[in-house]
Amino acid sequence: MSVEDLIKKLVKEVDGEKAIEENVIVFTLSTCMWCKKCKNFLNESSMKYKYIDVDKIDPVDKAKIIEYLKNKYQTRVSYPFLICESGHVVGYNPEKYKELLKG
Repeated sequence: MSVEDLIKKLVKEVDGEKAIEENVIVFTLSTCMWCKKCKNFLNESSMKYKYIDVDKIDPVDKAKIIEYLKNKYQTRVSYPFLICESGHVVGYNPEKYKELLKG
């Protein structure tokens, strides 16, 4: 199974009124304060998005996803890690989210 297929299998979807064209996915930790703030930002913006709490998945799958993110985006992996069609943001940064998501 490819990492892309693994991600599709593991994501949880959150419905929002704004189903923008962007395919928004956030990699988070379930206990991370900044990750919770990121999800709250998306929820308060009525954004449709997907997420994976990487601390709640199999360690082997987690390692595959982290390696994939490092290689594809050529950056460190820190949480939250938001990805959409127009770019990505590492860490909690609502101003960059607004810019990327046109929100």
